[in-house]
Amino acid sequence: MSVEQQAQRILERAKVSELTIVTAESCTAGALATALSKAPGAGDRFHGGFVTYTKEMKNAVLGISMKVLKQKGAVCSEVADAMATAALKLTPADVAIAVTGVAGPEPDEDGNPVGLVFCSAARSNRRTVTVRHFFEDLSPDATIKATIEEALTLLEQCCQC
Repeated sequence: MSVEQQAQRILERAKVSELTIVTAESCTAGALATALSKAPGAGDRFHGGFVTYTKEMKNAVLGISMKVLKQKGAVCSEVADAMATAALKLTPADVAIAVTGVAGPEPDEDGNPVGLVFCSAARSNRRTVTVRHFFEDLSPDATIKATIEEALTLLEQCCQC
């Protein structure tokens, strides 16, 4: 299934479930939000997104603790979880999807390898789910595409029920 088809299916499910969506992105730099915004029904179900590429932006915009960012780095489950939770709290959305990772071509400033990605989905009054992925030996563009696909899969699961 293509990213476009995935995004359309998610927005259809969100409509049936009366849910709205927000994104918080780092390594995908807004590409996840773009995929959702292009799907039919986006105007009714998609609020928009946050692009917080640096640690400073994660802190300034989403309120992610600099202590956590310095101790754990920006690419970890705790930060992905905090990004999704913050996006949910800062908007009227019902569901948030967040991604943080290293698309490459080189490891990040904390030494995390290219291809390491965390996707996190948060939904009001539910447990946040965070998934670790490692896309080994992919180009930066292929890593971003794979990250978007995995984030959409997690978002779709979060929109069910």
